[in-house]
Amino acid sequence: MLPSGPGVYRFLDARSRVMYVGRATDLRHRVASYWGDLSDRRHLRRMVPQVAEVQAVPCASVHEAAWLERNLLERSRPRWNRVRGGLEVPTYLHLVQRGGGLALVAAHDRRESAGVRSFGPYLGGTQGRLAASGLDRALALSYAGRRSGGFDRDMARLLGVVDGDLDERVALAVRVLEREPGALTSVRAELVRRRDAASASLAFELAARVAAELEALEWLTAEQRVTVDGAGDTRVRGWADGVLVTFDVTDGRVSRWVQRPATDADAGAVEATPECWRPFAREAAELAARLSRAERP
Repeated sequence: MLPSGPGVYRFLDARSRVMYVGRATDLRHRVASYWGDLSDRRHLRRMVPQVAEVQAVPCASVHEAAWLERNLLERSRPRWNRVRGGLEVPTYLHLVQRGGGLALVAAHDRRESAGVRSFGPYLGGTQGRLAASGLDRALALSYAGRRSGGFDRDMARLLGVVDGDLDERVALAVRVLEREPGALTSVRAELVRRRDAASASLAFELAARVAAELEALEWLTAEQRVTVDGAGDTRVRGWADGVLVTFDVTDGRVSRWVQRPATDADAGAVEATPECWRPFAREAAELAARLSRAERP
């Protein structure tokens, strides 16, 4: 009954205690793998016979699943999890004015100052740096604006940069980081063109680098709803077919997940959920209800 898509899962024991929390690119395949060959995960062999229930939350992307896993494990680490929080590091991208041009910089903190615009948070320092490099490669931000040296002027000419188009390039970068579909399509197409051209010229290391930048940009710009700076504190509820799922949101981060059987009267609890959180909560409740029906005799 689990979907073949990204999400977060957890295993509960017979006393409804959470034993393990994990994330998956493919929930169905990942969860099923625990009942297969665990030779590469020997520490979990003793856990699997104790699993009495599987719960899961579907996510809009693997990036969203990574954030949700991290947030839940930072709040509470179950017995069989080895790490509190995920392996990736929270990262921001900053558009920074430098001289007459602009630089896109990955950093681990949000910066609010004159001449700096911040985007994020994202997960993954390496992904952040690669995505920044890819955007700069596609939009030539480093060579737009005022150019003082002959080398810079020559590079700008080779890259198709013309005087006065810095604002246009910056606006396109902003639209990409804000996940505007048309802008994403344009930048993806340029990076694919650069990758294919490098491969055709037998510059395989460059082609691999551009491919990694493209993959990182896809990661950063994938839909992500569970960690939103400035979203404050709230309680999010979803109801479906006798199951109520509740998430606590702390400082914009979904940090606690509870679900329980509920009556039709409990369906009214979802009315207090802010509109922006309702799709996420509804999807979680619908999956919880399907899993609950599958377990009924």
